Amino acid sequence: MVRKYIPDTITSLNLLCGVIGVVFAFGGRFDMAFYMMLAGAVFDFCDGLAARALGAYSDMGRELDSLADVVTFGVLPSMMLMNLMKVCSFSESASLWCYVPLLIAVFSGLRLARFNVDERQHNGFIGLPTPACAVICGSLCCFVVFEPDGFLCSLVAGNVFVPVLSVVLSALLVCGIPMFSMKFSRDDSRTLRMKRWLFAVNCALCAVIVLIVGLHWSLAVLLAFAVYICMNVAFAILKV
Repeated sequence: MVRKYIPDTITSLNLLCGVIGVVFAFGGRFDMAFYMMLAGAVFDFCDGLAARALGAYSDMGRELDSLADVVTFGVLPSMMLMNLMKVCSFSESASLWCYVPLLIAVFSGLRLARFNVDERQHNGFIGLPTPACAVICGSLCCFVVFEPDGFLCSLVAGNVFVPVLSVVLSALLVCGIPMFSMKFSRDDSRTLRMKRWLFAVNCALCAVIVLIVGLHWSLAVLLAFAVYICMNVAFAILKV
């Protein structure tokens, strides 16, 4: 009887990480907020593994998973970007523009609701997955914390970059562009495997470049997921 509660417990830890991350975001600890986001992503991955291994699927678990994802991958990244603009900007007009990132929380909720009822998204995604969107936001905030003199800090301090990024990511969350999943399966087609291996190679290249340049590792994460978006857009245009 106990084993059927294990996946829900892991999902609850994802939710807890998201809530703690929001607290850190409001306290200006964007690095810790990003670490909580990553921890939540690990729990989000593990709850599915546990459910499959234990055969402990339930309707409540599915709803709880979506609720946790809305907080960790929707509310948390939007709070991080909003508070990052407040901390970094010296312009009084930023008090209005800093609320634009809240769109990410709204569109993440729409994205997750559609995912639950869309039968086409078992082996892939239609639109940007919420964890990928969240990691882009979180890694950006983390990089600015550790590289305050970096090129991205000046962009974040303005009233254009973060709001535009938020609108673009929100649009990608609910767009109709097919995007491949990171999970390998025996039933994967040759083309799908090629896409995943190509992404893995690009991730390695991003890590090597950032290591050589000597910048914080969060930039490698940011670049890797930016490449993920570009790859999927290119594949959609070329109909690969």
